[in-house]
Amino acid sequence: MTKLEIRDLHVSVDTPEGVKPILKGVNLTVASGQTHAIMGPNGSGKSTLAYCLAGHPKYLVTSGSVSLEGEDLLAMSVDQRARAGLFLAMQYPVEVPGVTVANFLRTAKTAVSGQAPPLRTWVRQVGQAMDALRFDREFAERSVNEGFSGGEKKRHEILQMELLEPKIAILDETDSGLDVDALRVVSEGVNRAQAATGAGIMLITHYTRILEYIKPDFVHVFVDGRIAEEGGPDLATRLEAEGYDRFLSAV
Repeated sequence: MTKLEIRDLHVSVDTPEGVKPILKGVNLTVASGQTHAIMGPNGSGKSTLAYCLAGHPKYLVTSGSVSLEGEDLLAMSVDQRARAGLFLAMQYPVEVPGVTVANFLRTAKTAVSGQAPPLRTWVRQVGQAMDALRFDREFAERSVNEGFSGGEKKRHEILQMELLEPKIAILDETDSGLDVDALRVVSEGVNRAQAATGAGIMLITHYTRILEYIKPDFVHVFVDGRIAEEGGPDLATRLEAEGYDRFLSAV
């Protein structure tokens, strides 16, 4: 069983006003097959956790540890983390002009797996995955995310997840900007990928609507850089009804 283990993680970021602590002692374990929903108000540290785990240089780990399958994740470069099985679906996917989706996907798969997939079977696999996501196959020949709508960018993120088959997937507000139909299709893609690989999922979201499609095993409430409360799916329902006021008043 794959485990991502976060222990007493403290993270800061440089700002014009100086170094600002964001994460203040996070403890969390995500194992194969589990889905963890990370919820909380804006500015609570949810996305900081995601980008720190992925290796964004903007974020400085001041103390604590993170391991993936017993290996020190924080000692790895960004590409080493990806090869070790970590995947991040970004909240704001970047555009890569001049690089087609088809070339990007095959290059990424080759880098992660260590060998190029057989072309004929790979093309078929990509096409089938795009069809399942209702992602027009013509997008395979377009530059990565260039001119894509918000929903198309999110479909492309989950297409990557399905094809790269990570051990742990971090989904940073994958539901933002999606209409009802796109939300369902994207969620089905996440569920399909998890069923095929047994991946552990860390799902960062503000709202419970995506949790109607992607059922969490655990819900964690982030407030002021810490996990303020943990529970099961019923906690998400309570947050929808009550909001975060009771947590914020205690900060």
